[in-house]
Amino acid sequence: MNNRWKEGACCLMALLAFLLPPTAAAQGKAGLPASERHGVVVAHTGYTVDYNVQTKNPNWVAWELTARRSKGEARRSSSFKPDPAVGARCGRTGDYTRSGYDRGHLCPAADNKWDARAMKESFYMSNISPQLPGLNRGSWKKLEDRCRRWAAAGGTYYIVAGPVFSDAPAKHIGTGRVAVPGGFFKVIYTDVGGKPRAAGFLFDNVEGKTAGERIVTVDAVERLTRYDFFPDLPDATEKKVEATVNAALWR
Repeated sequence: MNNRWKEGACCLMALLAFLLPPTAAAQGKAGLPASERHGVVVAHTGYTVDYNVQTKNPNWVAWELTARRSKGEARRSSSFKPDPAVGARCGRTGDYTRSGYDRGHLCPAADNKWDARAMKESFYMSNISPQLPGLNRGSWKKLEDRCRRWAAAGGTYYIVAGPVFSDAPAKHIGTGRVAVPGGFFKVIYTDVGGKPRAAGFLFDNVEGKTAGERIVTVDAVERLTRYDFFPDLPDATEKKVEATVNAALWR
C-alpha cells in the first residue's frame, strides 16, 4: 500500500511539473544578475526577485517576455499583498496610502496575463517600488508597452528592472519606512533574428515631462548599480552587447 501511494505521488508530481507554468528562476540563457549584495531571492511563476528587507524595495526583478507571455486572459488582480516568501519583513500596501507615490510594478502585471497565478504574484509587494505617478503612468508604462509589442512580434526578451538609490539618505514613506528611490533602471537582452543586442534604460523618479527615459549601454547601468547582468551569456557576446547600444532599434 505504501509503495502504491509513493508511486501515485511521484506520478502526480510529474504531472504537475508538466502542467504548471515554468518559473523565471533561471532567466533562460541570460542568467540572473550577479552581485555582492544579496537580499531574499525568490522565484515566482512569472519573475524572480532579489528583495531588500532594509529598503523594502526589490534590488532587482528579472523575467522573460515572449509572444505567449505578452498576452492572455488572466484578470488583473489589483490586490497588493506581502510576499509570503519574505514574510513580515516585506513592505505593506498601507505604507503607500496617501503618500503621493504609486505602487509601481517592476515586473508589469500586463506581462503576467498568461497565467492566473503569475498575475496574482505580480501584485506581491516584493515586486513593488514607490514611483511618482508621472513616471509610473508615463514613460515607465510606455516602455512596458513597447516591450510587449516587441515580444509579440517574436523572440524572447530577457528583462531586469530595479530601483536606483543615491548616496544621500533616502526619503521614506509609511510606518514601515519604505525607501523612495531617486530613479529606476531597466536592462533588456534579446537575440531575435539571430542578432544579439541589449540596451539599458534609466529613469528619474520625478513627475511630468521630465520623467523621460534615457537609453544607455548595459555597461553604464552596471557601473551605476554594481550588478553583473546577463552573466550566463557567452563572454564574447556579453561583452559586445553590453558595451554598445543602437538606440534606433529600441524606440
